[in-house]
Amino acid sequence: MNSRGNFDYLTMKKAKFIAFLMVCALGANAQSHMIGVGPSRILDTYISQEKYSGVGITYLYIRAGKKPNKRWQNNIEHEVDLSKTRDRSHTTSMLEGNYNLYWGRVATVASMTSGTSKSSIPRFHLQAGLAANVNLGFLYDMSTSNNPAQTRFALNLMPVGIATYSFDIKEQHFSLRYELDLPLVGLMFSPNYGQSYYEIFSRGNYDHNIVPTTFVSAPNFRQLLTLDWQVSEKWAVRVGYLGNYQQTAVNNLKSHIYTHRFVIGITKTIGEK
Repeated sequence: MNSRGNFDYLTMKKAKFIAFLMVCALGANAQSHMIGVGPSRILDTYISQEKYSGVGITYLYIRAGKKPNKRWQNNIEHEVDLSKTRDRSHTTSMLEGNYNLYWGRVATVASMTSGTSKSSIPRFHLQAGLAANVNLGFLYDMSTSNNPAQTRFALNLMPVGIATYSFDIKEQHFSLRYELDLPLVGLMFSPNYGQSYYEIFSRGNYDHNIVPTTFVSAPNFRQLLTLDWQVSEKWAVRVGYLGNYQQTAVNNLKSHIYTHRFVIGITKTIGEK
């Protein structure tokens, strides 16, 4: 292939790539960025039988995409959490960090829209679907050198429900949104009771460390309630509550991380609602 042919080929590849990005952009109706602060509650019996509590911060990004005249919608959420907690006697401290990726598809199962031209009539939308969740995290006991850390890795399949209610107050547009994610099945990494990480990774002693989970052994529960105030055609101010309750009981070990966050942020509308 001559230089002219190489140029045409590369130009075509670039054009296809740009077209792909444009399609992705058209499918993204809204993007939200939120920061949250609130209490955290932690228990991990691999590290300690003690319960820890403290304050944490969370960054949450949501991208909701739907092509015009399509029933299904893609949702992508990135949630990053960091907490510093102490035991009940305030003698030991524990750091917690978590990253959750949620990728899901939801469909509109019910919709009620005003039959008049008055925009003040509320509109209600109910969506349901499935989401894949990837969880990466750690716990680190800052006060001991004996089993001071725990690694978290899990894959989950979660049913998702989203309800949205839009309304006007004195010519100001608002939107109330509630999202609920529940566990179904998954896989997680966990050391067994009394097993060290040295045995797992240095000596290669496998002891049921990849564990199938269900809503019984890992009854995780996540909810997000937000209120948007539309300050312009494209921008909205968002406030709300994020509750993420992760808990497991596998390999004779129990753990939970409960986080409650007051969130505030902004939402940008890209395409048509």
